[in-house]
Amino acid sequence: MSQYNKTIEAVASLTEEQYRVTQKNGTERPGTGPLLNNKAPGIYVDIVSGEPLFASSEKFESGCGWPSFTKPIESKNVSEVRDMSHGMVRTEVRSTHGDSHLGHVFTDGPSDRGGLRYCINSASLRFVHRDEMETQGYGAYLDQVEEL
Repeated sequence: MSQYNKTIEAVASLTEEQYRVTQKNGTERPGTGPLLNNKAPGIYVDIVSGEPLFASSEKFESGCGWPSFTKPIESKNVSEVRDMSHGMVRTEVRSTHGDSHLGHVFTDGPSDRGGLRYCINSASLRFVHRDEMETQGYGAYLDQVEEL
């Protein structure tokens, strides 16, 4: 069985907004997510499955109104799917194991860091501070979190 599992209990414990975003492919209003301005060192994990998604060292201020990252912490934990909703063609980003809707990826990120902008809803994420990563089972990712 996978280390990361989408369980009935995990989905049942989501707030209304977390459920709407992760399970119904919703989008939180720009500028409203609690993790938008988070500058603490650590990692961002899927709110449903706990799989590690993004490191704080890859977070940047894009001005788009949602947390933005240049790349996933582990590419195997993030799936990209063609999204043709709302009259646009975009690339949706989902957690691989939890199958949670996270947001979208665009090609207008910092060119010196790969050129991608993973535009992610705060409602789909749980932040794990660097000081808690080891005890919460994410110690293997400490080398991807910056020292301040």
